Amino acid sequence: MTDVSEFSPGRRSILTGFAASLLMPMTAHAASIASRATTMTTGASVPVTTEASAPAPATSDVPANEPPLLAGDYQRERKKFRTKLLNKGPAPDKYEPLVAPPTADQIFYRSGYGGELELVAWVSRYERTRKPRPAVLFLHGGNAIGQGHWQLMQPYIDAGYVVMIPTMRGENGQKGNFSGFYDEVDDVLAASDRLRHMPGVDPHRMYLAGHSIGGTLAMLAAMSTHRFRAAAPISGNPDSFAFFNRYPQDIRFDDKNPREFQMRSPVCYAHSFKCPMKLMHGSEEVHFVTRLGLLAKRARAARVTIDVDMFPGGHFSALPAEIERSIQFFKGIAA
Repeated sequence: MTDVSEFSPGRRSILTGFAASLLMPMTAHAASIASRATTMTTGASVPVTTEASAPAPATSDVPANEPPLLAGDYQRERKKFRTKLLNKGPAPDKYEPLVAPPTADQIFYRSGYGGELELVAWVSRYERTRKPRPAVLFLHGGNAIGQGHWQLMQPYIDAGYVVMIPTMRGENGQKGNFSGFYDEVDDVLAASDRLRHMPGVDPHRMYLAGHSIGGTLAMLAAMSTHRFRAAAPISGNPDSFAFFNRYPQDIRFDDKNPREFQMRSPVCYAHSFKCPMKLMHGSEEVHFVTRLGLLAKRARAARVTIDVDMFPGGHFSALPAEIERSIQFFKGIAA
């Protein structure tokens, strides 16, 4: 089954412990699968047979027109733009109670204007060492956090990273208005500030990763700060025009204003990445090939260090190998 049916509007849900339990047996094979990943170059053919045999989406989420490449730095543009929410309320996804996993501590960080929002984050337990530890800020998929998200973090922890998964405004019954890829970026930046000031964390060795919706947020956050050494978005959609064409029920902003979509679309500001980037997706996620390829082409034109890797599998099944590759990428950057 491809991610098209997994993520049809009627079936989208958070990555629960059940879903994660399906993935964990594959973790042992992640390194070998990662070695089979194909690094894509613009205009090159991609020899992955699963992609060719994957069925086309029943309803295309690709808009008729290519998103524009806009001038200006995304970080500076954010300071000038405020989203206009026409429908204010919580994040749309069903959620679990906010109970920290057994191997994590539940902490809080402040976000929003004047720090008005107190939001939950889960952080791996670690011992302080003489040399500060590197850290990974991982942005979960969906619009709610679940225990299954944390189970996927074990490879980062085993590799020696302090790991934080933050919740976003309006998720899991918390305060704040869901905006869909905009105000949530402020939450990511606030969470990263909390992480970099934690005892025993090296603020100069902070890395960013995320899956699905978290992958898109990781792209936008990597355009908004120099704080991260590198970023590895997984199955993130760089084109909000296409995303909201598939999920119109998630639009809370003024959809008659194209700037609302542009400011949620990394592909419109591909020159704004402020750290090396590793973009990843599964071979069954055929709709990402063109869009991530365009993002990478535009970024390379601005001399951004970026590449796109495709892994055998779908939205969930490719995750263990993608996480393993992100670790390899981060360690390569640190070397």
